[in-house]
Amino acid sequence: MTGTDASQDGEQSFLSHLIELRARLLKAVVAVLVLLAALIPFANKLYGILAMPLLEKLPAGGAMIATDVASPFFAPLKLAFFVAVVIAMPVILYQLWAFVSPGLYKHEKRLAVPLLVSAVLLFYIGCAFAYFLVLPAIFTFMTSIAPAGVAVMPDISRFLDFALILFLAFGCCFEVPVALVILVSIGVVTPAQLVSSRPYAIVGAFVIAAILTPPDVLSQLLLAVPMCILYEVGIIAARAVARRHDTPADGSVARRSDGT
Repeated sequence: MTGTDASQDGEQSFLSHLIELRARLLKAVVAVLVLLAALIPFANKLYGILAMPLLEKLPAGGAMIATDVASPFFAPLKLAFFVAVVIAMPVILYQLWAFVSPGLYKHEKRLAVPLLVSAVLLFYIGCAFAYFLVLPAIFTFMTSIAPAGVAVMPDISRFLDFALILFLAFGCCFEVPVALVILVSIGVVTPAQLVSSRPYAIVGAFVIAAILTPPDVLSQLLLAVPMCILYEVGIIAARAVARRHDTPADGSVARRSDGT
């Protein structure tokens, strides 16, 4: 094969990968748009559910307000889009997995699938934790410290931005075990190093919690303590992954799925 033929084959392979990537991204976008179209009729109800932890903590007669003319329309629509993306996350990750899986080793495939499933579940758990525990605690604190004579009437757009940031923060912070397993599996750190770094991880968890949550101690603890617990879970999972790498199940060198 001449250099020209090899170059043409390389360009064709690159173009085929780009075409496949475009097709995978298109499928992910279509999944989000279909879910968004299905959720738009229920956008106001979704916003009512989201605002429930706040509305329950407002003083008698308190209500939310809309300072922008278009916010009663765009705020529920924005929430519907966020919910559509969260629900479609398994489809999005599957499309990503289908694109990269042909180039992975067999042992990498065996590890990737549980990691993807765990990442999605932990993100959902983090969002649920923020909604059922953190938001009520934050709003209880915020409404209790309002000065006398001040009516607490949050804007619907600002409240939505605050809640979505909190959901993303807790969802991402709950990915600690997945991040640790990935770092150990690619050889960046070892389980022993994770154990020795535990004091720094605890301090880092409280620093992150202080940055991402409001200034009350309770909400900071509600983020920092689960992160510390999840760090310990990540160490246990990382040890299991390290043992599997040291002793392959078939006793042979790992091979790619294409046999090379």
